[in-house]
Amino acid sequence: MDVEKIQSSSRDEKISPPSPYSSGQAGHSPTETATTDDPTQQQYYRQFEENGAEWRADFEKKLKRKVDLRLIPLLVIMYINNFMDRSALGQARLGTLEEDLGMDPNGTQFNTAISILFVGYILMQLPSNLLLSRLRPSIYLGGVMIIWGAVCTATAAVQNFAGLLVVRIFLGVTEAPFFPGAIFLMSSWYTRRELTKRIAWFYSGVAVANGFSGLVSAGILANMEGAAGIAGWRWVFIVNGAISMFFAVCCTLVLPDFPHTTKWLTPEQRAYAAWRLKMDAEEEDDRHATGVLQGLVMALKDWRLYVFMLMLHANVLAGTFQYIFPSIVQTLGFGRIETLLLTVPVWFLAWFVACAVTWNADRTGDRAFHIIVASIVSGVGNVCVAASSNVGVRFLGMFLMPIGAVSAFPVMTAWIANSFIRPLVKRASAIAICNSFANAASTYGTFMYPASQGPQYLPGSAGNAVVCLAAALLALALRFIHKRENKKLEKMEAEGILDPAAGTSSDRRGLGFRYVY
Repeated sequence: MDVEKIQSSSRDEKISPPSPYSSGQAGHSPTETATTDDPTQQQYYRQFEENGAEWRADFEKKLKRKVDLRLIPLLVIMYINNFMDRSALGQARLGTLEEDLGMDPNGTQFNTAISILFVGYILMQLPSNLLLSRLRPSIYLGGVMIIWGAVCTATAAVQNFAGLLVVRIFLGVTEAPFFPGAIFLMSSWYTRRELTKRIAWFYSGVAVANGFSGLVSAGILANMEGAAGIAGWRWVFIVNGAISMFFAVCCTLVLPDFPHTTKWLTPEQRAYAAWRLKMDAEEEDDRHATGVLQGLVMALKDWRLYVFMLMLHANVLAGTFQYIFPSIVQTLGFGRIETLLLTVPVWFLAWFVACAVTWNADRTGDRAFHIIVASIVSGVGNVCVAASSNVGVRFLGMFLMPIGAVSAFPVMTAWIANSFIRPLVKRASAIAICNSFANAASTYGTFMYPASQGPQYLPGSAGNAVVCLAAALLALALRFIHKRENKKLEKMEAEGILDPAAGTSSDRRGLGFRYVY
């Protein structure tokens, strides 16, 4: 397509393409600079509609490949570092951390140090995501990564339990913007059918991070204990934090922003990236300016949000075992290095299964049944750990617990982004609210695994088996809810009630839009 031809066709109107990050109309965010109110953009959209399906398929394939290669690998790298820094405390525990800091032997203070991180993590997610809708993601997310890497490194300097708590709170505050921000950014680039698979690749960073954490920490504790007069557990934090800061600089330079404001795309590619999302949702992404507070209120008024919040909370609660997973595996009777190495195949298998589950969820367009099956698998794993004293059965359960929990989470998260599609600020609010409420489970989940209850950890394992069942039932309920909502939309369209330009007052939905379930 000839850009000059398109621009010359609107020369009489004296329109030129908007520059990246220009404010556009008063009150508009940087993500809204090129909308369907822009004649140049309208020209592009008409050309896309007039071009044949073969041209569109070829152009879209090349565009997605270009975005995929820049966006997904970088977000995965960032998330691996995010989770490794957060979970480093679990690996460091197998060193002399508790003894050096004078912590109690029953594990209560350790569990407090794990959970205290999520106080700051929860409080910062919503304001951060609302702020991100007005800023450049590349600079914002890269900047917070540098800061959390520095805080992780600073953990090596703590001398007592109180100092550990302070550092963990700051780590939670600085890590909070990343996960909901990354989900929000992906939802601004991919259609609903594409998003689940990408979130799965992204969320696979949890499994990969846990696998690499075991390998890295085993190597550090085995070879760096006492190096330069520093305890091995302190080196765990130093190495993890330094790696994060290095990758943060690289990611800031390459990570894309929003479709309308990404400079390394051509004007035609930027227009097509926005147009295909418009066609998916039957409406331009935030075509009408929506204030931050207005978007937040719209999300809170949508009663479906609260069902999603409960489902995601149940999933995260069922997954809190991962923060003390090395301690759980250690109850099998192996040494600390062997224990860390045993965690590696568990997490890499969880990564493989999660990719397969989410690929199939995208292929079939199903959300609920994939979540139900994955949640039941995790529940069975918890039962194996709680009900048996046999090493083989318990180790099998330790495989099933993360396989189910890790597989269900990206499908749930994508479902949330798919279900609160417009306007942009409402979607940002819904993602952050659900993720914040879900992570509240981590403030108390680890207390279900007191050291005194080992090796079977009956309160945590049995309790989370029930929680997995609850997550499955909530997914089933949401399936019926969305089927009913779709019937309402069909009826409204048949009666001419739904305005295809503006949708309803609480949720902008274009003509032909249907919820996925």
